Amino acid sequence: MNSGTVFVVDDDAAVRDALQLLLESEGFAVSSFPSAPAMLSSIGPESAGCVIADVRMPEVSGLDLILEMKNRNLRLPIIIITGHGDVPLAVEAMKRGAVDFLEKPFDDDALFAAVRRALSKHDAVQSRYAEERQISERFKSLTKREREILERLAEGRSNKVIAHDLGISVRTVEAHRANVMAKMRVKNLAELVRVFLNGRNMSLGA
Repeated sequence: MNSGTVFVVDDDAAVRDALQLLLESEGFAVSSFPSAPAMLSSIGPESAGCVIADVRMPEVSGLDLILEMKNRNLRLPIIIITGHGDVPLAVEAMKRGAVDFLEKPFDDDALFAAVRRALSKHDAVQSRYAEERQISERFKSLTKREREILERLAEGRSNKVIAHDLGISVRTVEAHRANVMAKMRVKNLAELVRVFLNGRNMSLGA
């Protein structure tokens, strides 16, 4: 079972229809569009799947589509398809963030493999994003004092040192530490520190 939708974008109706029929024959869910603006108006941040786009299109090219999707925070991986003379453009598309490019005429199996890789990449990104949001929400549930203690634990300070720094008892530090562990849903200090350090790159609590 293939998860997500393959969004095909090509201004050539014959190519567009052929791609849709081919992908559907392999069990993929497919939506096709004659232009990048048409696709962009039909998807949102919640959309799941990947995009197959021709590198040369009127209005918005495959290269511009990559940038526009980034600007809109659309996380769908993009596969660029290209004619023989467009390989340098396809390479530039890879540099901008496309996950793959296929040179026409391409082998059916190569297309299926590229789509499966793109869908797997999207699933992995979505899972990581969901985990980041969960951790962020847990961090936001901490009180100011609990955050102060978490930050000091991540710096390697002992309960006794933290108590001295904050002017509270060791027993109070221990109680707050237990609350932090419970709220962050971690089993030990090492896991707590790892979550905190990873979370700093996500601007937790912002």
